[in-house]
Amino acid sequence: MYKHFFKRIIDFTLALIGLICVSPILLVVTIWLHFANKGGGAFFFQERPGLHGKIFKIIKFKTMTDERDANGELLPNNERLTKVGRLVRAASIDEFPQLFNVLKGDMALIGPRPLLTWFLPLYNDEQARRHEVRPGITGWAQVNGRNTLTYGNKFKYDVWYVDHLSFTLDLKIFYMTIKNVLSSKDIGNGLQDEVDDLGWNARKREAENLFEQYYRHK
Repeated sequence: MYKHFFKRIIDFTLALIGLICVSPILLVVTIWLHFANKGGGAFFFQERPGLHGKIFKIIKFKTMTDERDANGELLPNNERLTKVGRLVRAASIDEFPQLFNVLKGDMALIGPRPLLTWFLPLYNDEQARRHEVRPGITGWAQVNGRNTLTYGNKFKYDVWYVDHLSFTLDLKIFYMTIKNVLSSKDIGNGLQDEVDDLGWNARKREAENLFEQYYRHK
């Protein structure tokens, strides 16, 4: 009952309350980032796979500028990350706009983190099970290593969560998330993917092409 009914009700209610409570912070950060990003806007939207692999657009605060070099290429991430953006990431405030995704039903408060779409053609059957539930703002993998995890371990944690999802487990993850955020544990600098033990980074372009071909004919 919790997984298929009460979890969604609780997510919607808490997301609504959360947005009301943090609205002053959202307003200040939005204005601050708008100017820090040199007119590039305060938000960015990116396609991510959700429940059953359905694609939705995730909402996050934009912490980097759109500055480019003389050839029109984007500058390295560490050069585009603003001081404000670094602070926003360190405090995990960049995740706050995803509460709107929770309200819409794209996401849950707790669940496997939605990764980029180029992962989809690379999942094996077991790894793909992470999409049997709504993706979350935080999850079991995030409180057990976050950016320090390899992809392989991350997916194991995600599938374990799918198999053991319960109200008690969600409460535990919520508590551990608050604890980790306050201690800045396992946050890293957010400028690179988690450690890649599956060799997927090297196959990123191949995966992107497979994904594009798949959805062109879907």
